[in-house]
Amino acid sequence: MRILDGEQRLVRIHIGEDDRFRGLPLATALVERLRREGFAGATVLRGLAGFGAKSVLHSTHLLELSHDLPLVVEVVDTEEQVQRLMPILDEMVSEGLVTVEKVRVLKYSAGPRR
Repeated sequence: MRILDGEQRLVRIHIGEDDRFRGLPLATALVERLRREGFAGATVLRGLAGFGAKSVLHSTHLLELSHDLPLVVEVVDTEEQVQRLMPILDEMVSEGLVTVEKVRVLKYSAGPRR
């Protein structure tokens, strides 16, 4: 098990639900790739509404039901791992927004296995 504490990096990858990589949903492909590459973890969050560089509104509103809702993939890991992440994102994410910020990890624990 990896240890992760103190100052680390948070990467947020803003993509769309309809985005694909080699036929798979991009969010799924990213999470699977990050797991294989040994990253500390990743979480996919689904947004209720949003717009990006093209200013197209994507929403869960019933009258304007969108099948391309905003997704955010969050990754918290070391600076070194984040540097390894950049070429992966260059390969897999053709459009979207990626941000990186410093965060302080207070607890990172797997807990007991069930």
